[in-house]
Amino acid sequence: MGNWVINYWLSVLFLATWLGLNVFLFVHAFLSYEKADKYFYTREILGSALAWARASARCLNFNSMLILLPVCRNLLSFLRGTCSFCRRSLRKQLDHNLTFHKLVAYMICLHTAIHIIAHLFNFEHYSRSRQATDGSLASILSTLSQQEKDEDSWLNPIQSPNMTVEHVTFTSIAGVTGVIITIALVLMVTSAMEFIRRSYFEVFWYTHHIFIIYFIGLGIHGIGGIVRGQTEESLNDSHPHRCAEFFKQWDNHDSYCKHPRFEGLPAESWKWILATGILYIFERILRFYRSKQKVVITKVVKHPSNVLELQMSKRGFSMEVGQYIFVNCPSISYLEWHPFTLTSAPEEDFFSIHIRAVGDWTESLIRAFEQKHSPMPRIEVDGPFGTVSEDVFQYEVAVLVGAGIGVTPFASILKSIWYKFWHADHNLKTQTIYFYWICRETGAFAWFSDLLASLEHEMEELGKVDFLNYHLFLTGWDTNIAGHATLNFDKATDILTGLKQKTSFGRPMWDNEFSTIANAHPKSVVGVFLCGPQTLAKSLSKCCHQYSSLDPRKVQFYFNKENF
Repeated sequence: MGNWVINYWLSVLFLATWLGLNVFLFVHAFLSYEKADKYFYTREILGSALAWARASARCLNFNSMLILLPVCRNLLSFLRGTCSFCRRSLRKQLDHNLTFHKLVAYMICLHTAIHIIAHLFNFEHYSRSRQATDGSLASILSTLSQQEKDEDSWLNPIQSPNMTVEHVTFTSIAGVTGVIITIALVLMVTSAMEFIRRSYFEVFWYTHHIFIIYFIGLGIHGIGGIVRGQTEESLNDSHPHRCAEFFKQWDNHDSYCKHPRFEGLPAESWKWILATGILYIFERILRFYRSKQKVVITKVVKHPSNVLELQMSKRGFSMEVGQYIFVNCPSISYLEWHPFTLTSAPEEDFFSIHIRAVGDWTESLIRAFEQKHSPMPRIEVDGPFGTVSEDVFQYEVAVLVGAGIGVTPFASILKSIWYKFWHADHNLKTQTIYFYWICRETGAFAWFSDLLASLEHEMEELGKVDFLNYHLFLTGWDTNIAGHATLNFDKATDILTGLKQKTSFGRPMWDNEFSTIANAHPKSVVGVFLCGPQTLAKSLSKCCHQYSSLDPRKVQFYFNKENF
């Protein structure tokens, strides 16, 4: 519980502030439209549905303003750089950008649903009051358009008893744009579901870009002013508190109460989204400019388990450990960009990525590079962008956990450590690293074992054998592999990897691992870094909470997960 407070108190405060602003905006707008004299006559027709529709619209605009900020990757990288000397709890908030993006999207969906339901009631009330013949105030207000020729006289958009709600919906700007942005929102949210995003990334990628239609529709949604309120001049001449009860005398020339005049509410959505929209446009321009800079592929390596390594160079490219880039191959798709963690170290004169075939795009890319008699495909690169792994050297003790290809950010870290020891970097704060790599098949270990062997040799020569403690776990094995490993267990090197550290079969017992680390470093700050599935993240997060203490004199675990 102690470390939960340490890790998440600022996140909880941030979310509470965001939720508080939503509640404040909703309540403020609701009370304004529920109590304001300007909307007295509008409420006479619509009732409280008016306030529900306008309050939800206010929150919808607010969250639409926020939705693009968490996906401005260059902005986040800039903030991460400027916060390099901030407390780690403050920097960690930048790593929850996609989580916040999803929360804002859910809030938009909630207020969209409220807005639509409220307007369904509004149009039902408009229709009933227009067809009413009982001489009530609502029916009189609904017929003002017939009695007066001025454009500021009408209050009910349904101009005749024969006019249907569908006609008003599909012949007004507000109605048409409302339908369009609702459809766009439904498509974006459904295609972003975890199953679709991972299994059909192309569907997610293309569908998510109809956000452009969403924002254009939202910006012009309020034009036309279907929802109307009494003008200031009319309020002064014929205040509803004074004249509403004498509505039957409005036609009398000698009456001091005249027909009220109305005006449409001005469009507001564009004011909310303008600033963030401009910021996002600059973000995309910067991405486009950087993506068009020439990328030279210096080396292509095909590793076991259908993994392709690309080593590249690009003018002005500068990286830090754990960062990632977006890659596009125009010969496969002009529009699709896929994120890949950099596996090279900042000290190297190239940058590299490892690509595993997990979908149509990656399979097509690997096949394109395997063609021996074809020209090498052109690659475009955008980035690099910062991640939580950049903070790994800020901890005295670091625990790195990679699952399968999720080892890639730690390849960069371990390579950088090798260079730091080679050049005798005395500014290295990290004293011990625990590295866990969990794989399903033995071939996955092959492309990384050379680096681990080099680190083993380097640590032995420098007399720092305890600096790197690595553990390899094989989850996909049969009795033949296990029996072969058992027969050769007494050999100096592992039969599967050729390393001195033996490969374990099965999955780590995290309680035992964390207990051992906590006992070995009772007064240290330990950073736990994961690049792997959500189920593993839950297990590690739970252990971080369980084995930490608020007492600064005792061990504290900080959980960090890669998100991109």
